[in-house]
Amino acid sequence: MSNAPERSSSDAPAAVSVAREAGGVRSPSRSVTAVLRDYLEMAKPEISSVVTLSAFAGFLVGSPAGLDGWTLFWTMIGVALCAGGVGMLNHVLERRYDAQMKRTTSRPLPAGRVSPARARTVGVLMVCASVGLLCPLVNVLTAVIAALTAVLYLFVYTPLKRVTKWNTLIGTVPGALPALGGYTAATGSLGAGGWAVFGVLACWQMPHFLSLAWMYRKDYARGDYAMLPVVEPEGDSTARQMVGFCVLLLPLSVVPTLVGAAGWLYGLGVLPVGLWFLWTTLVFYGERTGRNARRVLKASVLYVPALTVLLLADWWI
Repeated sequence: MSNAPERSSSDAPAAVSVAREAGGVRSPSRSVTAVLRDYLEMAKPEISSVVTLSAFAGFLVGSPAGLDGWTLFWTMIGVALCAGGVGMLNHVLERRYDAQMKRTTSRPLPAGRVSPARARTVGVLMVCASVGLLCPLVNVLTAVIAALTAVLYLFVYTPLKRVTKWNTLIGTVPGALPALGGYTAATGSLGAGGWAVFGVLACWQMPHFLSLAWMYRKDYARGDYAMLPVVEPEGDSTARQMVGFCVLLLPLSVVPTLVGAAGWLYGLGVLPVGLWFLWTTLVFYGERTGRNARRVLKASVLYVPALTVLLLADWWI
């Protein structure tokens, strides 16, 4: 028990936040498993896995004649390290805001289970390890794209989340760069197929993140985030952008087939998947409920794996 003077209940959260920020809150001895679980959570595996999968999709688009197994292996390791490190550094940058939101207040940093300094060190090491592996073992261009992804995400997109409602649109650039990086890993250059998969991932992100922002708009408001559903709570712009980017996603998704980077199986399969995704956004446009937003989110979560499976099946055949 602390010997500090008694504080009112309204002062307690702020006091705890300050103590945690300074590393003053000490947890009892914890198991290695519990500590590793916290670091895994800060690496945002749910996002990192999609990022790595998008890089795999880009690699497949860049490998119509055959896969280089070792290059693919090191590409996946490098992209996963970069995504995990960026996720951890994002936790560090947003820890004060996470403490204000219900869905994030129990994360390792705002809860005081991990010190910001240690999380920052591990995150920086992961990003540096990513670039250090990709540069000699894959190619310089892919390493540059990984470094650029980290810089844009952490120092452009992250601060803009509290400045402008256009942050999600701007965030599509670092979000889609790993897919382009997968393509450059396979080809060593930029090409039409790479830019096509970049465009697909950029368009995909808008309904994905806008649906999430709509579901948690009250929480984002508590955290002082300028998300579109917070700035324009009526939801007209949110719904229009969801539908618009899904419409744009349809022609972009078949470009790899049109430029010869993917075959007919992918081209035929990706259209119904995109139409289903579009349908969920149209339902949300008609009735802006949390349930319909969750339907869009679920469709978006399944879209990238479906895209990758189609590319893999197409390549295999």
